[in-house]
Amino acid sequence: MSVYPSVATCEPLPVLGSDVRVPLVTGGEVTYAALDYAASAPALRRVWDDVAAYAPYYGSVHRGAGYLSQLSTDLFENSRKDVAAFLGCREDDQVVFTRSTTDSLNLLAAVVPQGTEVFVFETEHHASLLPWERRDGVRVCYLSAPRSPRQAVETLEQALAGRDGGPALVCVTGASNVTGELWPVRELAAVAHAHGARIVLDAAQLAPHHPVDIAEADVDWVAFSGHKLYAPFGAGVLAGRADWLREARPYLAGGGASRKVAVRVEDGVGGVDVEWHTTAARHEAGSPNVIGVYAIASACKALSEAGFEGLVARERHLIAKVREGLAEVPEVRVLSLFGDDAPRVGVLSFVVEGWNSSHFAAALSAEYGIGVRDGLFCAHPLVRTLLDSEPEEPGECGAPEAAPGERSLNAIRVSFGAGTPDEHVERFVRAVRELVRDGARWTYRTEDGRCVPARG
Repeated sequence: MSVYPSVATCEPLPVLGSDVRVPLVTGGEVTYAALDYAASAPALRRVWDDVAAYAPYYGSVHRGAGYLSQLSTDLFENSRKDVAAFLGCREDDQVVFTRSTTDSLNLLAAVVPQGTEVFVFETEHHASLLPWERRDGVRVCYLSAPRSPRQAVETLEQALAGRDGGPALVCVTGASNVTGELWPVRELAAVAHAHGARIVLDAAQLAPHHPVDIAEADVDWVAFSGHKLYAPFGAGVLAGRADWLREARPYLAGGGASRKVAVRVEDGVGGVDVEWHTTAARHEAGSPNVIGVYAIASACKALSEAGFEGLVARERHLIAKVREGLAEVPEVRVLSLFGDDAPRVGVLSFVVEGWNSSHFAAALSAEYGIGVRDGLFCAHPLVRTLLDSEPEEPGECGAPEAAPGERSLNAIRVSFGAGTPDEHVERFVRAVRELVRDGARWTYRTEDGRCVPARG
């Protein structure tokens, strides 16, 4: 017997935009099927209502004696507690509010000690692949793409076993933004800690779909974005161990990060003495995005109250619908690192024989009212690895320009989550089948590098 509730008891969570109608190039309108959750998920109705209720009371945070300022400050700090509870933070962990996952990982890259060696798989999103080399005094070891969870653990074990000592950090995703596959986070954390390294979890794609518990996963930090967690108001989170954060220079210098500032003049030369905060405020200089922070906290509470057991069960039901539908179309190849049976969240990427992916995605939108993503998904090395054996794609509408000596490669990504109704994925599967069988019903052209419907 399944430990998860019956799918029949798990309705989609109410989200904004669920009733938006969009025009079709072939005539008429249809309810928009938002199947690009991995880029930005729609706002939960609960989040929108909470933000709207607070908006009249908006005030400066940590900076005023007035009622609205005090209320906003309490809201901001209580949101920090709500996020800590959502992530299962340990007692001495810090929750730092940032702009996004990208900002969170750049913050962490800025505070790692000099001489740190960073280990990162080439399969990572650019947000967790690129920040490290920007920091002077940090070495980066890029690990090759594993073809199974076990190989991922073995690859990290071998890499860490060969290091010379000193501080080390492992950066790994919880769920791939390209394939949706779940990574063996707890096993990787165990290997990292066994070799004296720390580990940061990029949970941008994991947190909206599965519970994330810092203590249970035994990771040192977690990073995620509000706009993927049904709270699209421009905020993110870095949560975890306080020591590196407390000991490093502030990520940004300015008001809010400083406790005391004094100007001194010695022998006619001026300078500034600064006492910085040792709390999360140390890296939150400037007026904070209280709306974005409150939205994240609201989303955390909404998902927790809905119950991840039911959300996961329903998402598995949708994943099965999509996979079974695509399997019936021989021209479609779903991309995977770990194999067809690997557990995943509601993110799948694929290519269609005889189609450029940009052309296919444009036809899904213009002729069926379905929004998906095409391209390399800010994970260029991973997508190139997955498409390495693909034949040359035809130079169709929207084919991306390739670097000299490279082939033009791109893929299609469909993604969904807590607000997705069955009808959206059923329409998607039906549209894929019809486009492959009958071709596009409209003419398309390339405009500014994108495939768009030709004007009638």
